[in-house]
Amino acid sequence: MAPAEDDISIDEKRVYAGSAGRTDAYVATGTGIVRVSLSADKVGAFDMVARDPARDVAVLARDEGSDLVAAATPDGLSVAAVGDDPEFKSVDDDPAVAVGVAGGRNGVIVAREDGAIERVEFERGGAAVASTTRLGSVADPRAVDGALVAAAGGVFQVGDEGLTDVGLDDARDVAGAGMPLAATGAGLYWLGNGWMTAREAVAEAVASDGDGHAMAVVGGDLLVHSDGAGEWGEETWTPADLPVDETPVALGYGPGVSVGVTDAGTLCVDAGDGWRHQVVGVRDVAGVALAVVE
Repeated sequence: MAPAEDDISIDEKRVYAGSAGRTDAYVATGTGIVRVSLSADKVGAFDMVARDPARDVAVLARDEGSDLVAAATPDGLSVAAVGDDPEFKSVDDDPAVAVGVAGGRNGVIVAREDGAIERVEFERGGAAVASTTRLGSVADPRAVDGALVAAAGGVFQVGDEGLTDVGLDDARDVAGAGMPLAATGAGLYWLGNGWMTAREAVAEAVASDGDGHAMAVVGGDLLVHSDGAGEWGEETWTPADLPVDETPVALGYGPGVSVGVTDAGTLCVDAGDGWRHQVVGVRDVAGVALAVVE
């Protein structure tokens, strides 16, 4: 394993972060949350920062106070301030399966185990819950990203008036930044004049950075989209040559970096010069989210 955070000297930390700064990847797993420090494509220390099972994780960037990491767990929503020593604390006791960030600067969208979709707002600058608003419900929710919810019945959009069914079936994952994308049991889709097919095969995961870059796991392969002309058809997706023969199950973006975590617990990162990897040593990976630290 990589050295624990306490085993790295202050000077080493400064050299490691360098001019690229530091981004932390939070990986939700069946045994807890692992934090992996990144500087561009250099993988630094990693440690377990929460030891309760987590089903999903999201980072809420805020204008006031510390950014927050929110985790969906079987025991409810748990949050921690982004920093060197995150301490996750439960803020409610309603079992959650997915969490994402949609608009505003102080709240998250949470999918509950019973199908309820809620907007949870935090106190300005703090981590205490200010309000919880029920937006509606879906059968078997699976993922939340931006204003989109993936569920067994398809894709739903979060709006001021609640939830709107926007089509498809058997949605496994969604990407709500920039071009809306959906990974379903039938394929990968993008939203044009209705849902348009990008690839036909079982799609399990998808992520985007809102600036034309996206990744998706389709048929067990990682596909990367980087077409600058605004096209999203089949020809704009190309297979990624990962450094390990493993299937990615969780995808995420940070400033200038793409991250994929495999079913075997390997974190792969690309900052534009190809993929590097680090075995993190966890299984039952359920999600990943990136937070800017410095």
